[in-house]
Amino acid sequence: MSNPYDPYGQHDPYAQYSQQPAPVQHHYYGGPPAVAPTNGMATASLVCGLIGFVACGLTSILAIIFGHVAQSQIKRTGEGGSGMAVAGLILGYIVSAGWILFWLFYIGMFAALGLAGAGSSSTY
Repeated sequence: MSNPYDPYGQHDPYAQYSQQPAPVQHHYYGGPPAVAPTNGMATASLVCGLIGFVACGLTSILAIIFGHVAQSQIKRTGEGGSGMAVAGLILGYIVSAGWILFWLFYIGMFAALGLAGAGSSSTY
């Protein structure tokens, strides 16, 4: 006898049914998210700012230049290293200002000593 309401037809009650295994799903997400590369100018700015302490401020000028260039490149390309660029700029400005003040004081000291020595003329 067939059941007219059974959409799949007649089922054999004595048939052995085996359940299909669940499909194995592999989730490949492609690894960790990509990290933006660090801008090379930002690294150069930080290094030049640090070296400026011992290089009499000569590299601190480069740190300022590299820092500004790095910030504009980072805004344009979305690279990483913004913190290093800012740190290089800060170090560059501080070291440059420090060395300028040092040399102004040093030159002013010699000028003051030279004027004081020239103003006191001794007569024998």
